[in-house]
This record gives sequence, structure tokens and C-alpha cells, in this order.
Amino acid sequence: MATITASMVKELREKTGAGMMDCKNALAENDGDMDAAVDWLRAKGLSKAAKKAGRIAAEGLIGLAGTDGRGALVEVNSETDFVARNAEFQAMVSAIADLAVEAGGDVEALAAMEMPGKGETVAEHIKTMIGTIGENMNLRRTAALEVDEGVVASYMHNAVAPGLGKIGVIVALASSGDAAKLAAFGKQIAMHIAATNPLAVSADDLDAEIVERERAVLMEQARESGKPENIIEKMVEGRLRKYFEEVVLLAQTFVIDGESKVADAIEAAAKDVGAPIEIKGFVRYALGEGLDKKDEDFAAEVAAAASG
Repeated sequence: MATITASMVKELREKTGAGMMDCKNALAENDGDMDAAVDWLRAKGLSKAAKKAGRIAAEGLIGLAGTDGRGALVEVNSETDFVARNAEFQAMVSAIADLAVEAGGDVEALAAMEMPGKGETVAEHIKTMIGTIGENMNLRRTAALEVDEGVVASYMHNAVAPGLGKIGVIVALASSGDAAKLAAFGKQIAMHIAATNPLAVSADDLDAEIVERERAVLMEQARESGKPENIIEKMVEGRLRKYFEEVVLLAQTFVIDGESKVADAIEAAAKDVGAPIEIKGFVRYALGEGLDKKDEDFAAEVAAAASG
């Protein structure tokens, strides 16, 4: 049987929001398998944060840049929000975002590119800024999208300056229709993605492992009803359809009007721009998602529970 450590309990609690002893029991029941323990807590109704997949626990800025046919996002982290409000830091992130359009989503290539007017690479310039400002920083990630015909629209939520903020979205729309109208509609789609955080464009694009995990959790929940297996199957399929409406872009309710499905809104927009529209892909970055801050008091609390 796997040894359940304090750090494992801490990680599971941060992922789910469940109680410490529930997390310890979940890990014990699943031989230390973190993903299985998350599903176990969800099936038992003990996960308080099942939908909070990305916990924001770092500072810095999301930057975006691009042209109609190309767009890119970057995340540059700092230790404090104070640095994120620093004009020199903001200028650095903007310049890195501009370079990211050429890097094509390769963070190592971006780090190795020459910083305009600085005589050093992006990675070297970040180190220089660390020495200047006195706070740790890092280029965490980048993503890029491109279409041959159409637009890559964007939206920045909680913007502190043009192209800089806390949540950034780029979305690629392929179409031969009116470019200005397509760009305006693309921004609405990007705003929708910022608000709803879908996992994929369509159900077919969802990771099969994610779907199967969700199905297994729903099956376990349905079995607790005590109903026959054939009824349970129908219950699960119905709940899966509801799940898809929550996490699949085309199946979501369009936040701009609060009524249409996104797929229907795209059809209506296609008539307006004069040509079919296809969503080729999207990227949504929320600042600090998946990163954790140190909390010594919390760690001691977990250690006590794990050893008890």
C-alpha cells in the first residue's frame, strides 16, 4: 500500500477543497493515485471545488499580440502584483508578447529570441529585470494560433494596459467573409471563452480520458440511487449531455445574448459576414492557474492531519 504523505494530502485538498481527513481517506482508498482520489471525492460529493480546475496563485501578467491572421499569448509571472503594475515590467511583457507571434507557441524558442533594443535574449533580459527590480520573474508559457483565411480574434479581461491583463483569450475563425464583421464577432466569441472557460471547441475534440473519467464519476453517483443498470445508463448519458453543455464551446449558451447556443450564434454570424465560419481553435490563459503560493501554516496543519 502506498505511503500517504502530508504533501499528497495538501495537493489533493488544494485541487478539491475537501476536508483534510476526507483527502487522506481518498488517497488511502485509491493507493495514493491522485486522479483516482479526486474522482473518489467527487463521487462521494465531498469535492467542494470540482469546477475550480485552475487555482490562481501567482502574480504577473498575461500578454497578447497579433495581426488579423495570427495571434499569441504569453504568461510572465512575478512574485507580487506590485511588480505587475510596474511600467517597466509591463513594457517587457508587451515586447515578449509581440515576439511570441513569431515564436509560434514554442516557449523555448521565445526565450531564445533577441529582446528588441536590449542586446540580449528574452531569457537574459528577464534575469536582468530580476536584478533591477529585485523580485523573481519567469516566462511561464506561450501559445499561438494562425489561419490562412479569416481572423485570430482576441480579448483581455481585467486589462491594466492594452494587451495586458489577468485573463487573455485568442480564437481562430476561418472564413472568407467580411473581415471587419468577422473580427467583431470573433471578439464576442473570445469574451465568451474568457467568461465560460470551455475545454474544447466540440465534444469530438474533448480528451477521451477526460470524458471517460467524467463518465465513471457520473456512473458511481448514479449507482447510489439504487436504480437498475439500464436506467443508470440513461441517467449517465443525460448527465454527460449536460456536462458537454458546460465544457464544450459550441454547446454552451452564448453569454452575449444569454439564449442562443454558440453553434447557433456562429450560423447567424455567418449570414452577416457573408460566408461560413469555422472555429479552428482557441487558447485561454488565466494568470497563475495551476500555480500555488507557499502557506507554511497550512502545511503544518496538513502534516498534523496526515500523521494523526
